[in-house]
Amino acid sequence: MILSMTAFSCTKLTVSPISVNCEIRACNSKSLDISLRITSGYSALEEKIKALISEMISRGRLDILIQISETAVSPAAFEIDEPRALAYYQVLTEINERFSLKSSVSLQMMADAGIIKPSESEKNMNAAWAAVQPCTCAAVCELVAMRRQEGEYMAGDIRTRLEVIENQLARIEMESEGLVAFYQERLIRRIQKITQGIVDIDPGRMAQEAAFLADRSDISEEIVRARSHILQFRQFMDAPEPAGRKLNFLLQEMNREFNTMGSKTENASVSYCVVEVKTELEKIREQVQNIE
Repeated sequence: MILSMTAFSCTKLTVSPISVNCEIRACNSKSLDISLRITSGYSALEEKIKALISEMISRGRLDILIQISETAVSPAAFEIDEPRALAYYQVLTEINERFSLKSSVSLQMMADAGIIKPSESEKNMNAAWAAVQPCTCAAVCELVAMRRQEGEYMAGDIRTRLEVIENQLARIEMESEGLVAFYQERLIRRIQKITQGIVDIDPGRMAQEAAFLADRSDISEEIVRARSHILQFRQFMDAPEPAGRKLNFLLQEMNREFNTMGSKTENASVSYCVVEVKTELEKIREQVQNIE
């Protein structure tokens, strides 16, 4: 299955008394790399969230933001910093007396001074998880759907390029069939050029030398392996499990086979085909770098 590693999702869910907002940004990475930011006080849920995501996604860099809030906040959620309040009140009273001011110390002034602060009461992790878990699942499912849609476009482009490679491979095979005759003709031309036709050429010896050069330049094994790699490439693309790493490995193997073909044969047509194939392989490689 072809899944892109680039995607974005954002979901919101309220399971009273908890409201959750989950945002995920994904990009390519060699492995699964999860960066999670969560509302202060709920860090105990981090491992459960990462484990949940790891079951659904196997590869990619994920930047996740989870915001948790209580839909109904009780007065018990706040507390008064009494020492700070007393000290602040005394200072304001002293200022009033010293400068003969008639202003009074208001509740608003006390609140602005940070006298009222959130209490450090223990969070209800079970209630939080009841909202975080389905919200995160929904966000991941939305992310996977976007990855799959983009992956389908990538797969179409890759299949088109594989057809080009197969056509060039067929041409390479056809051009390499007459290697013995090709080398024999080339040897005759070279010897005649050097000797100016003075030396008689032994046809048997010439055929033997040409066969030796053709055998050394034989690329039939490379052609068979290249075809096998292309077949496997398509099978991995259609398989249900993520295939990014396997496809990347096969690309390296295909590139090696065509490099060998180019170095073993001196046929200009074959060399041209190899160049065309390597261009297509490079374009596929760029796509595969972003496949899960």
